[in-house]
This record gives sequence, structure tokens and C-alpha cells, in this order.
Amino acid sequence: MTQAPAPSPLAPDLTAPSLKRRMACWLYEGMLLFGVVFIAGYLFSTLTQTRHALDNRHAQQAFLFVVFGIYFTWFWAKGQTLAMKTWHIRVVDAQGRPLTQARALARYVLSWLWLLPPLGLTYALGLSGRDLAVLFPGWVIFYALLSRLHKQRQFLHDALAGTRLVQQLPPVRPKK
Repeated sequence: MTQAPAPSPLAPDLTAPSLKRRMACWLYEGMLLFGVVFIAGYLFSTLTQTRHALDNRHAQQAFLFVVFGIYFTWFWAKGQTLAMKTWHIRVVDAQGRPLTQARALARYVLSWLWLLPPLGLTYALGLSGRDLAVLFPGWVIFYALLSRLHKQRQFLHDALAGTRLVQQLPPVRPKK
């Protein structure tokens, strides 16, 4: 039996993390976004003097879309969000180089494929919140499993944006 050659120290390791690790990172990212939503929502409500949650909701949704865009574009251009650091995952371009701001922004816009299909279907068919509560997890599972069909195990939005998630294992510390 022959083993696969180890990547050279100069060449980046472009191995995709397991689907389990990527989805754990995705869930953790969602939990961290609660803090971002809380601070951004408070800022929006204060600046617009909104007293009721349903007042200005479309403007607030647009504001949060922009805030999320800034958050993800900034961190992805640096290589990792906090959740990605925790799960030892890095986002790079197809050749393994750091993302430009433009490519990170494109990835952000395309990453809405995680959410827009079930939301659009719910709206188009006049479905209830209960229907969305069933449709959304089903879509997320389907979308995540689609990555198994990609030759490099990447999500659809990564393939379209020319990006990829790779493992970034911590350096091995020598024992003293």
C-alpha cells in the first residue's frame, strides 16, 4: 500500500473539513450571530427611535443584511470568523490564497442560498411559520448533503464564489 504524499510545507493543505465539523461550525456561527443581531438591533432601534419590534422591520432587516455582510466580508477576508477558528476551518480561494474583499462579498451574497429558497417558497405558497419550521431544516440538510456530490466536498455557494473551506489544524507544539 502506498500513502498519499504529504503536502509540502510551501503548498497549502486544501483538504476540506468533514461535513460534521463544517455543520458544527455553522451552528456555532449562528449562536455567535445572536450577539451581533442584539447589538445591531439595539443600535438600529436607538438611531431610528423605534419603539415596537414590528415598526421599521423591513428597514431593520436591510440594516442587518448590511451588518452581516460587513461582519462576514471582514472576517472571511482575514481567513476566519471566530467560529471557524474554534473549529479549525479557514476559507480561501480555489488556489488556496486568502480571499479578497470582493470575493468575500461574493461568497456572502451567495451564502444566502442557505436561507432564501425555503423563505421564498414559504412566501410564494403562502405557507405558515409551522410549515417553514419543517421546510427550513429539511432544506439545510439537503443543501449540506449536496456538498458530498462536489469533487472537493465544497458547498454550492463556495463552488459558485470560487472559494473553499479547508482544514487549519493548530501547529503541533513540541513536548518539553
